[in-house]
Amino acid sequence: MKYPKEYLDEIKTRLKVSTVVSKSINLKKRGKEYIGLSPFKTEKTPSFTVNDEKEFYHCFSTGEHGNIFDFIMKTQNLKFGEAVKTLANLASIRPYAFSKEDKEREENWLKYKSIYSKYVDYYHNELLKNPLSKSAKDYLKKRSLTIEEVKKFKIGFVKKNSNFIENLSKDFQENLLKECGLFYFDENKKKYFERFRDRIIFPINNISGNPIGLGGRIMDGNNNLAKYINSPETPYFKKGSNLFNLDKARKLSNTIEDIYLVEGYMDVIGLSKSGIENSVANLGTSLTEKQILILNQFFKKIIICFDGDESGYKAALRAAESSIKELQPEKKISFLFLPNKEDPDSFVNKNGKNYFLNFSKENSIAIHQFIFNHYKNETDDSPSSLAIFEKKLKSIGNSIKDEYIKKYILEYFFQKISDLTPHLNNKFKNNYQKKIKSLKSTQKFFNETKSLSQIEIKEFSFLYIIINNLDLFFENKKIFENVKLFTKENKLIFEKLKNEINTNKENILIKDMGIDEQLLNRIDKFATIKHILKNIKEDPNKIFGLIEEIIRDLKNYELELRIEDLESKFSRDLSEKTFNELKELKKLQKIN
Repeated sequence: MKYPKEYLDEIKTRLKVSTVVSKSINLKKRGKEYIGLSPFKTEKTPSFTVNDEKEFYHCFSTGEHGNIFDFIMKTQNLKFGEAVKTLANLASIRPYAFSKEDKEREENWLKYKSIYSKYVDYYHNELLKNPLSKSAKDYLKKRSLTIEEVKKFKIGFVKKNSNFIENLSKDFQENLLKECGLFYFDENKKKYFERFRDRIIFPINNISGNPIGLGGRIMDGNNNLAKYINSPETPYFKKGSNLFNLDKARKLSNTIEDIYLVEGYMDVIGLSKSGIENSVANLGTSLTEKQILILNQFFKKIIICFDGDESGYKAALRAAESSIKELQPEKKISFLFLPNKEDPDSFVNKNGKNYFLNFSKENSIAIHQFIFNHYKNETDDSPSSLAIFEKKLKSIGNSIKDEYIKKYILEYFFQKISDLTPHLNNKFKNNYQKKIKSLKSTQKFFNETKSLSQIEIKEFSFLYIIINNLDLFFENKKIFENVKLFTKENKLIFEKLKNEINTNKENILIKDMGIDEQLLNRIDKFATIKHILKNIKEDPNKIFGLIEEIIRDLKNYELELRIEDLESKFSRDLSEKTFNELKELKKLQKIN
């Protein structure tokens, strides 16, 4: 059974080619492309290029060419199905199971997609060509929209007496037409009606560009109805997992690092009309963590720009407290507040693209600064108010999932609170200062660890356990047989430790072994295992369990290097011997 095209497209849209390739080789940016040494041939001059925009790689030295699936298959010697599973996991997409239910779901999806495509195309053409849609065209013209924007976003208009379900019922079952959310059944009149009748409609596409939902807006003059409505949720449309215009905006991520997150469809379209294409809108609900994670896949900086009124400010605060949880290193979230009663559409239409971009650059505020400023303004000098203030900020800071970011944000909050409370007694003040001092090194530590490889950090933990438990290993020397380290300095330290253990020199001190003190300090600093070790230092069995786990990781790393070497060799000579050796190593890798 074949994988559905939609499933494969979902993987491709979520993963840049450069993201996949960079897991195997080092890439450097060169214009719109990336370049690196070929994984298919030993070379000194880079001939391997990656183009994210066109979604392919090309090796000029070997002629190898393809997409992410081809790359994984060729570099890891996988079958197509195995490559799909590998990339689905990397893209955080559910594995595809070829069950009866999945087959039915795929068949229903194709019908669902067809219904929405027919519906969108029909009412888009109605808006463009039907004279009875003049009121809708006049409204859009009043909003400064041209035919170009109407066509670009496939805007449509559902007339008051429209009944497109009659057209669709010829090809689709009633239950599917009901479930798609475009129509509702009136029990009194025993008849289906258009959900979006007498409304301008905006297609909501999935990340691949297929319509999966609609947003509908009434025209001016009808105050008895909700201004905006959206399609109800379906198995294929979840408001919290989608964003309006993401399918178009994500294609710009190769050249633009910023994305504007706005409240409404017209804001996105207004910005686009002015030449600002990098914007998306949430779908009438509070901003979700899933939406932030999606945007983080493509962009480095999210600028949240809601309407410049009280409701826009409240929405921004909710968005800040929700999205700060997903803040990541090398990713930024900031807020842009427009003048009162302005929205992005009106503001850019009035002032133009350059003014908007300059205003954004000068007035954007980082997410943690916005949160602090808001709650500071809600706080007076009373002890109870300050206590609530501190508790709230601490709670928000601790909700952040990334540990490094969490520490940095908490440091910022502690420092700012300390600056606001000069009247605190010395004991309380010193407590704050201790917290600040301990956190001041967080960013420096993070920068330092970024330059270290994962295997080097693993080696530090391995050596730390040995150094702090030498006596345990005198009777257990065999544990170190066939253990290999990969970093030059760490290898030398390991050899010295093994020699001391093998000579049974009990009561030997580390300082007497002639190991460079700077190297020892480095191990102590970057050994991530030390906090765990402190809690189990009285339990030899748990210590041996930890060391065996690290040894297993080291051996797996060695295995990976051997596989990479053989894959490179096999791509050059294609010998059966190399292939069989590679096959056996991969079997061993799966066992481990």
